[in-house]
Amino acid sequence: MAVKDIKAFADKARAKATLGAQLKACQKVKELRALAADNGFTVIEDELYPPNEAQFTEDQLSERLIKALLRA
Repeated sequence: MAVKDIKAFADKARAKATLGAQLKACQKVKELRALAADNGFTVIEDELYPPNEAQFTEDQLSERLIKALLRA
């Protein structure tokens, strides 16, 4: 269910500007995971990386996390 939680968290961050800004400010995966947990989502780190389908878009993440999570 972790991918489902990641998608739900990403969708909520798209819908709520303040949460979206907090997500964009995250520089490390552990910060992203903590923010997700603070908002009631369980994010398993291994589920964030390729070859799993990306649930976040480039405009949602910091440059550092784009490189880590959205590389092909």
